[in-house]
Amino acid sequence: MRQIRIIALGEQILAGVGDPRAMGWLGRVLAKTDPSGTLIEAYPLAVPEETTEELSARWETEVRRRVGAEVENHLIIALGDHDLDIDITTARSRLQLANVLDAAHQSQLPVLVVGPIPGLDAERNARLADLNRAYADVVTRRGFHYVDTFTALQQHEQWRADLNANHGLPGQAGYGLIAWLVLHRGWYQWLNLPEPTA
Repeated sequence: MRQIRIIALGEQILAGVGDPRAMGWLGRVLAKTDPSGTLIEAYPLAVPEETTEELSARWETEVRRRVGAEVENHLIIALGDHDLDIDITTARSRLQLANVLDAAHQSQLPVLVVGPIPGLDAERNARLADLNRAYADVVTRRGFHYVDTFTALQQHEQWRADLNANHGLPGQAGYGLIAWLVLHRGWYQWLNLPEPTA
């Protein structure tokens, strides 16, 4: 039997904060995944309001404690927008992410990067759009999977309604939308599992 171990790093959206079902997007994705004879175990490790610099500082220690010798180890990096809060330059954010991805590649870890989600503030979203493009470029240049949640959700009516109803956080509908994007933008290819036909 194949055994896949998923180590997931990110900020509070990875933990499903605001979700009344307490599943977040990762729980929904795992619940929808038919492993077909494969044992999948997931270890989500969220830090509230984490920046790329903080992620870069902790990721290797966190991952090293959880990788297994007899399993297929995979890494999720779920990025937030908190670099905007401390005025880290886009170039610096790119560098921090690139360092993590290059080290993960050297460790032969397949990586799935889930980009930051849009909020309701137009000015912040404009800044986040630049950061999202930078992240996507860094990831795709290295041949890893990037799930662009920002572009798909920025003007999505259901997404915006969910944020309005939940004090700026995704609720059940919002996390469902993120999960749908992850499932349809590289999840099965990343895990080398057959994609459902229906």
